[in-house]
Amino acid sequence: MERVISGISASSGIGIGPAFSLADLTGSARTAGDADSEAKALSSAVKKAALEIAELAAAQEGEAAEILGFQVAMLEDDALAEEAFALIETGAAADQAWRTAMAVEIDGYQSSDDDYFRARAADLSDIRDRVLAALFGVESDRPLPQGSIIVADDLKPSQFLSADWTGGGAIVLGQGSPSSHVAMLARARSVPMVVGIGEAWHSLSGPLVVDGSTGLVTVKPSEATILEAKAKSGDKARQRQEAEQHILEPAVTKDGTLIKVMVNVAALSDLEGLPVDAVDGVGLTRTEFLVEQALHDEDAQAADYTALLQWAGQKPVTIRTFDAGGDKPVKGYTVDGESNPFLGLRGIRLSLMHKDVFKIQLRAILRASMQGNAKIMLPMVTSPADLENARELLHACRDELISEGVLHALPQFGIMVEVPAVALSPNMFDAAFYSIGSNDLTQYATAAGRDNAASAKWADVAHPGVLAMIAHVARHGVATGKEVSLCGDAGGDPAVIGKLLHAGIRAVSVAPGLVAMAKAAIRAVDLSVREEAA
Repeated sequence: MERVISGISASSGIGIGPAFSLADLTGSARTAGDADSEAKALSSAVKKAALEIAELAAAQEGEAAEILGFQVAMLEDDALAEEAFALIETGAAADQAWRTAMAVEIDGYQSSDDDYFRARAADLSDIRDRVLAALFGVESDRPLPQGSIIVADDLKPSQFLSADWTGGGAIVLGQGSPSSHVAMLARARSVPMVVGIGEAWHSLSGPLVVDGSTGLVTVKPSEATILEAKAKSGDKARQRQEAEQHILEPAVTKDGTLIKVMVNVAALSDLEGLPVDAVDGVGLTRTEFLVEQALHDEDAQAADYTALLQWAGQKPVTIRTFDAGGDKPVKGYTVDGESNPFLGLRGIRLSLMHKDVFKIQLRAILRASMQGNAKIMLPMVTSPADLENARELLHACRDELISEGVLHALPQFGIMVEVPAVALSPNMFDAAFYSIGSNDLTQYATAAGRDNAASAKWADVAHPGVLAMIAHVARHGVATGKEVSLCGDAGGDPAVIGKLLHAGIRAVSVAPGLVAMAKAAIRAVDLSVREEAA
């Protein structure tokens, strides 16, 4: 009999297909040999797992490569397996020792009060299972059936990235979070995803209908339900196809208000297939993904920024300086063991602590700015001193380039508005422009972590308090003649675009795959018809 299970929407869209359950890898228990042979077996398995993940990472770019890079770094850290090797010395088999040691690590991450560590538990589970697979000679990258609904307690990033989603499919998870790495990847690839259905995932089998927009999963759907889902899926496909036909047209509301639509970029490959005439520029360059491997290489960074500027022509390219910290740790750069990384050292706070690295980035941007219309944007600004200290360093870099006879140009200097204290006092900041980071602003304003499924329903950008802050910044922009844009996920969400425009936003920056639908949603808004006050 048909039944409906309610979860949390993580990636919109409709998925119809058979359930494919991913149980945790258990394998067969090893018979313990001598401590030396068991230690060698575990060491070999760890190296094999690291190599597999590194090979998978090499085929990825941007955020996907960063996720897998974290896993490789964990496996290459000898401290991860220390406890397992100690257990082997007491007579434990390699698999038993590894399971026991990793169970402690994973439990520590899952029980943490910090959202970042809870989100990383999936990475540790991924690492655990790959090493076990290597120990037992099991193929860890077995292909997932195309078009199936992947059902699991949680999905590993490497499992998602090794699957072929071109033939459809969807994801249903017992745990998970709308802000997890897998959810981010699913949205980027338009894979419907529902998380947080609890223990019910164990009972899912047979045909399923997954509605990623509502968070509903229909088990053993009737023929009528399947037909309705197919019709809804077809409608969405037609809407997207129609929107794509008008992607080169400007985004103008019904009452004639022009809205700028820009694009968020994490890797140069994000721009493949996107005509430059479809957007009004690059509103956010996530340099922590674009140049993480080139932190100390000024020439490599300058080359990447130059490529972006050349793609954009004379349209603006907003380059956010390195936004590490929070849910984006960088080995050797961010601080290990912070009790709450989202409220700790991240963004501009870290950049000003690592001035040698910051100067490399600023010099690279100054050099590349000769090729187009560059803008520099500082993340996690909290006090005017953050902006002024960074500006002082920027001018010091310019003076160096002048003395060296290196061609360069001085870009506009702006800030992200992510901290509620800044949203309430934008007049304190002598910035050339403001870009609202709706993801962080919402989580800080609603006290609801981005990576916590349990608090997801409170992290609502449409909350009147969040909209009031957005409106306050927008009014300041109008009063001072400075552009205010929004570059968080909300800018590409048709369900809230109208509220953002009524709050005064006149420029949004969205993921490349959302440009057409965002423009279509904007064209459906009539700003002459007043909504509820923001």
